[in-house]
Amino acid sequence: MSTSSDEGNCSSQSAGGGANQEKMYKGVRCRRWGKWVSEIRVPGSRERLWLGTFSTPEGAAVAHDVASYCLRGSTSLHKLNFPSMLPPTARTDLSPRSIQKAASDAGMAIDARFITSRETTPIHHEALNISVDDYL
Repeated sequence: MSTSSDEGNCSSQSAGGGANQEKMYKGVRCRRWGKWVSEIRVPGSRERLWLGTFSTPEGAAVAHDVASYCLRGSTSLHKLNFPSMLPPTARTDLSPRSIQKAASDAGMAIDARFITSRETTPIHHEALNISVDDYL
């Protein structure tokens, strides 16, 4: 199975099920020009936190996971894209600005690691064994 992050372009995948590819991860969507973005709504308000723009959908998904956990605590664990990749340093007592930074940093770390490993070996979604802790 080809990953949706190939060439960093999700719009070119529409013939092969691109509409479903965009909904692959919770809290992630693809821009027309092929970048992946993530944002999350703050519980109990109309405010949204912008988490960033990423090169891979996995990076955006991890950013969403970190923010979701920081905002909602352990009640969100069953809704995360990659629950096993949640850094043990993630806390629920952070300010919205700190949550944005932690989520963005985690997503960028995954992007960097994922892109580097993609250059050396092909990656399949089933083999996503990257630790965010290595970069935080």
